[in-house]
Amino acid sequence: MHNHWIVDLNFEEDENRTTCTASLSGFSAPGVRGLGVARRNPDDTPDSTVGEELAAARACSNLAHELIDKAASGIEVRTHERAHLIF
Repeated sequence: MHNHWIVDLNFEEDENRTTCTASLSGFSAPGVRGLGVARRNPDDTPDSTVGEELAAARACSNLAHELIDKAASGIEVRTHERAHLIF
């Protein structure tokens, strides 16, 4: 079997905050999403690149945790035992 998933990153920004949603698309991609937020310190000059990078990193990290939780739930349904997955 061959699966190919694509990570989609979508951004929303204002002058003080960048929000990123990470989702997966592709054949049999699980329906999970990750959310990441970056807030600008009022003393810093605006830089959308830094906000996007930080929000994207946080969204991808959250997406990874959501995938682990989904996998653990699948294991628990099959084994009827608590799964202990390490990240």
